[in-house]
Amino acid sequence: MNTQLHPVVAQVTQRIVERSRARRTAYLARIDAASGSGPHRRRLSCGNLAHGFAACNVGDKQALRSGAAPNLGIVTSFNDMLSAHQPLERYPDLLKAAARDAGATAQVAGAVPAMCDGVTQGREGMELSLFSRDVIAMSTAIALSHDMFDAGLYLGVCDKIVPGLLIGALHFGHLPGIFVPAGPMTSGLPNDEKSRVRQRYATGEASRDELLEAEARSYHGPGTCTFYGTANSNQMLMEMMGLHLPGSSFVHPNTPLRDALTALAARRAAQITALGDDYRPIGRIVDERAIVNGVIGLHVTGGSTNHLLHLVAMAAAAGIELRLEDFDALSSAVPLLARVYPNGSADVNHFHAAGGLAFLIGELLDHGLLHGDVETVAGHGLDRYRVEARLGEDGEVQYVPSTPTSCDTAVLRPVAEPFRADGGLRVLTGNLGIAAIKVSAVPEDRWVVEAPCRVFTEQYEVKQAFERGELDRDVIVVVRFQGPRANGMPELHQLTPTLTVLQKRGHRVALVTDGRMSGASGQVPAAIHVTPEAMVGGPLAKLRDGDVLRVDAVAGTLSVVEPADWAARENATADLSSHHVGFGRELFAAFRDAAAPADQGAGVFGPVPL
Repeated sequence: MNTQLHPVVAQVTQRIVERSRARRTAYLARIDAASGSGPHRRRLSCGNLAHGFAACNVGDKQALRSGAAPNLGIVTSFNDMLSAHQPLERYPDLLKAAARDAGATAQVAGAVPAMCDGVTQGREGMELSLFSRDVIAMSTAIALSHDMFDAGLYLGVCDKIVPGLLIGALHFGHLPGIFVPAGPMTSGLPNDEKSRVRQRYATGEASRDELLEAEARSYHGPGTCTFYGTANSNQMLMEMMGLHLPGSSFVHPNTPLRDALTALAARRAAQITALGDDYRPIGRIVDERAIVNGVIGLHVTGGSTNHLLHLVAMAAAAGIELRLEDFDALSSAVPLLARVYPNGSADVNHFHAAGGLAFLIGELLDHGLLHGDVETVAGHGLDRYRVEARLGEDGEVQYVPSTPTSCDTAVLRPVAEPFRADGGLRVLTGNLGIAAIKVSAVPEDRWVVEAPCRVFTEQYEVKQAFERGELDRDVIVVVRFQGPRANGMPELHQLTPTLTVLQKRGHRVALVTDGRMSGASGQVPAAIHVTPEAMVGGPLAKLRDGDVLRVDAVAGTLSVVEPADWAARENATADLSSHHVGFGRELFAAFRDAAAPADQGAGVFGPVPL
């Protein structure tokens, strides 16, 4: 088996290393200086330290007084409104007990907000969603600012939470850190059936009660939603990047194996602090190779397009400059090996049962499609992740070699028999700007769509036009003024059923937007994250109804057939005042004003200073 690194993977990695050299060097110098010698709390004044352990039990208080034992800081996103985060309620007690067994202590350092895009889709709250990532990063920094900790345990699952936690953790890059997942809920209503009900509701054939029943049967218990959106893409990324314990991403909540993995995370965190001989600071683990491994994982599994934003922002926090051209280049070299809804009918439980990440990592390593020579929280080398976690008779985690073949080739395939020869992600460029498109679930005869456009500034206007019969034709729907500077760049996932119905009627349909479509984007071609956005004078602002647009995922272009008056046209404007007040949106004016373009991660933090 060829284990030489694929030349495209090597070339892209080297380009990232070279362009990042100055900022990465400055970042590493800062975390090395911050690591110091021994626990920082030894340098706290007596009053500082006494405040830090005042509420602890006698044993923990004595350990913290002496300063000889590791103290683990728990940063949690627990709330009991969201199914994915509700299981985290039990984690602090599990982690504290496991830390004591390992001769360490653990404290809840702080909490971060966790909102759900599934609840806020199409609502005002969605306009806070993307910016919540940066709030979470800042909240993580505040939690760690007490300087009491030797390592971090980061409890988060969903869309903006894991990226925000990692950005915050990387600003304390001298501390080791382990991400501790909660796992997916058990399978509910099959995804194909749920999708059919949504489309029937969009055409008025299903009632609200019928739709609600289908949704309730899909999202029915504790754990992550089982489709392969951003939340489950997060879990894949943390394992591919070596920040989870091996085999921990997709084990169900509230099971003995999940509890054993959670306890093991605390024990392992205690082993990798600067107090021992296996110091593994998170800022060193997240290097250029780990970032490239994350991008490859995104392609090979057909993961969420939201990570075109999040991976760029996470990399930047470690002094690494990741660009859309890197995603595009790697996509050409990496095959699609998984079919999980919306790129197939299976859910993540079927994926895990078929062999999951252990099989996938093994396949990629054996074919030179991952950097194996990396540091992880489990030790040196990504080979440590080609194992499955099992519960031993003693109640502890035992690792066994991964299955050598897929247990279900309709869900998971080897490199020799991919679903697609590439990752299905394209970067589009042209006279409308730069955008991304995910075609892994798009029929190949829809990869090129040329049609007159219909321009909207609100997503609800699309549904209204559909209901009036105005879109029942070949059409490219443009929804502009949806970028980070305009209204926080909400997901426009509610457009999916409407556009899917039009496509199923035989029309050639596409979406073009400076907003997001998330990991739940499906069979309709969608050019998303268009940059520059309309709010800052991007070309989308010049479009008028009837202009002929071309979305071409084969040639990699996004263009308008320029009418005679194109150069003379003034940019359209939009009254967005109603999007800037109410539901707390007025608190985020500074975020909107400071947000970077989508191709730079859409965040409010500048690059690592030199």
